[in-house]
Amino acid sequence: MNNNYTSSLSERYPSTEMKYLFSPEKKFITWRKLWVALAEAEKELGLEITDEQIEQLKSKVNDINFEVAKEREKIVRHDVMSHVYAYGIQCPDAKKIIHLGATSCYVGDNTDLIIMTEALILLKNKIINIIEKLSRFSTKYKDLPTLGFTHFQPAQPTTVGKRATLWMMDLVLDLEDIDYTLSNMKLLGSKGTTGTQASFLELFDGNHDKVKSLDGIIANKMGFAGCYPVSGQTYSRKIDSRVLNVLSGIAQSAHKFSNDVRLLQHLKEIEEPFEKEQIGSSAMAYKRNPMRCERMASLANYVICDALNPAITASTQWFERTLDDSANKRISISEAFLAADGILELYLNVADGLVVYPNVIHTRLMSELPFMATENIMMQAVKLGGDRQELHEKIRVHSMEAGRLVKEEGKSNDLLERISNDSTFKLSLEELNALMNPENFVGIAPQQTEEFIGTVINPILSANKNVLGLKGQVHV
Repeated sequence: MNNNYTSSLSERYPSTEMKYLFSPEKKFITWRKLWVALAEAEKELGLEITDEQIEQLKSKVNDINFEVAKEREKIVRHDVMSHVYAYGIQCPDAKKIIHLGATSCYVGDNTDLIIMTEALILLKNKIINIIEKLSRFSTKYKDLPTLGFTHFQPAQPTTVGKRATLWMMDLVLDLEDIDYTLSNMKLLGSKGTTGTQASFLELFDGNHDKVKSLDGIIANKMGFAGCYPVSGQTYSRKIDSRVLNVLSGIAQSAHKFSNDVRLLQHLKEIEEPFEKEQIGSSAMAYKRNPMRCERMASLANYVICDALNPAITASTQWFERTLDDSANKRISISEAFLAADGILELYLNVADGLVVYPNVIHTRLMSELPFMATENIMMQAVKLGGDRQELHEKIRVHSMEAGRLVKEEGKSNDLLERISNDSTFKLSLEELNALMNPENFVGIAPQQTEEFIGTVINPILSANKNVLGLKGQVHV
């Protein structure tokens, strides 16, 4: 029994891959890689650093003596200097050149940017896989008419497949935001205590060109195109706000999807996956609660709210830096990514296993279709010599009465019978029923679905086919 508090985001919801990105091991290994990159860059620019020192540093990148660092931090109360000390114990020949000229933000901020970049790529790959699953679903049901809703009130019919394109469109917007953010992600580099690189100017004996080159070399070694051109001691905290706004957008898309599926599950038209041994309710054994979509919505609420944290942090920084970002940043960024990952794991699982009940969909649509078809009926009656204004008034009266019987007395919709019995329309019940073909009322929904998948979705899937094949896991 562990008596210490553990976050649900470290045990229940995210994938192993995302949890590793925000693990101490990943963090401190990246710190050491950055120290190696700094030493290599400084050597290339002429400082007295030997190949042997660098090789010694490289040999211990993945072999972190955590206990030494932990004990040291109790004494010095500084995490970076504790790990500099621990690294130096393992690499005595390189001890004096570890972290040379740098400030704590060199490893702290650059690592945060690296991890956020990798985490965005992980989320992007999952979104692409969700889109692929929804694309198959949308294609399969592109021609299946279903009752449309506005304000959750019956409206013009659409198709099940067309509705799924709305879910995909939201995710396409999220992909665009991720791609833009990734294309603009840079490293902090080695800017020094106030962003002036004064310590490095001293190291390189006043050689401005070498100081300017240092950032580019480090960025290249760490797989980035460059560094932010100016900063204080830290990179602008607006970067964190930008990134979490992207995560908020993902959460919004997933929440909307989960709302739709839960409403459809209430209508018994579409359900999320439900496993053979799954229990829906501790009290009501027959229930099939939409727990996956409910969990998605719950986590989405958290991410949307969490995006406010870096916005406040960015707006309240002073001059070249203050440390009131630190505690908030450690919590808000990691947990936003972990929660977003948990959301997408669920989204993957649900999108891959949606259960459709065409008969229920058809029955509900047909119960409302006579109301939707009144314009068509009226036009047909006009062709037979009727007066449009008179027909309009009569059909309005018939519709109101039929609706009253449905709502107040629980009877079936008898609008067609009423119209067939009204000689003004000159239409038999058989002729009216012939007009009730659902396919005639969905507009170009099937064609819109095909065109959207062909012109928007397929190019995305084709360009990212190497990341397809993911399966979503429900973690507990």
